Amino acid sequence: MRLLLDTHIWLWSLAEPRRLSGRVQREPRDANNELWLSPVSSWEALLLYAKGRIRILGSPREWVARATAPFREAPLTHEIVVAAHESSLRQQDPADRFLAATAGVLGLTLVTADDRLLGLGRISTLANH
Repeated sequence: MRLLLDTHIWLWSLAEPRRLSGRVQREPRDANNELWLSPVSSWEALLLYAKGRIRILGSPREWVARATAPFREAPLTHEIVVAAHESSLRQQDPADRFLAATAGVLGLTLVTADDRLLGLGRISTLANH
């Protein structure tokens, strides 16, 4: 599987892995699976850091480099931006719209606990339940 981690899944995997279901803990460890992360998730994490909602070790630049190292970087392309804009997704959070569009355009499975993104039918998802 080609897995795109939602921001909260990525952050939980770093700081609170007990919040992840057994399957969501196992799938990223499977050598047959590809792990993807969007730069949108790095941006969201740095916003949370700036608000004092998460802690990081080192400078933001150093932390992002370490925390994203195991992942393939999902591009944020014009095609993805248009897909996010055209989406009928009722989710107003622009980051979620970008992540869903990224999964759709690149054919990735979005790993999420967000009920608003699960079962959309237009993208493949792996639920953290």
